[in-house]
Amino acid sequence: MNAVLDNLDLVARAFAYTVLLFVISGVLSLVFGTLLAAFRVGPVAVLSRATGAYVTAIRNTPLLIILIFFRIAGPKVGITFNFIDVKIGDVSLNNLFAACVVGLTVYTSCFVCEALRSGINAVPLGQAEAARAIGLPFVGVMREVILPQAFRASVPPVASVQIALLKNTTVAGTLGVFEAFARMRSLINDDATQRIGIFLMFALIFVVLVEIVSFGANRLERHWRVAR
Repeated sequence: MNAVLDNLDLVARAFAYTVLLFVISGVLSLVFGTLLAAFRVGPVAVLSRATGAYVTAIRNTPLLIILIFFRIAGPKVGITFNFIDVKIGDVSLNNLFAACVVGLTVYTSCFVCEALRSGINAVPLGQAEAARAIGLPFVGVMREVILPQAFRASVPPVASVQIALLKNTTVAGTLGVFEAFARMRSLINDDATQRIGIFLMFALIFVVLVEIVSFGANRLERHWRVAR
């Protein structure tokens, strides 16, 4: 426990990386996942099948392989993030951080897509047909009728996906981003006699972060239930 208290600045910086990875990847995965879900249920058969194949392939690929691709293989085929170099206090958002964000986004967005697709399928078909009958195009039907209801129905599964994303940020530590898991491993290596206390402290902080996300999702779900 003393090892954590004596290095609070390093621990705080590590969790800053974790939270930034989660927030940025979470927002991007919601946007990209929504687009994927729209493509999957869209009227263009080729696009729907291609999106389905893409989602299936990514979901069945281990996250570490995806991160390694964007970190190591990507630059060899021209996918680089060298133009990103932002400092927020002691936190450096560089090309390595960006590669991990992209990898987490690509992976998580496929799960968001499937969660939203279940919400879209829960919307009565008659509502979409009525919207098309009054002249709304597919984009208008999705934006005005389907997606607002799908988001309300999909809050619990999407929240579960985001909680999984928060825990998946620990994989970024294997590629050199000094987030919480990497810092915990470093502290344990430096003081193995306190490994149990270090582990429990980091686990407790992760539990708190997960509970914050769960609380926000529950409040949002209750708010939207009242709105209906």
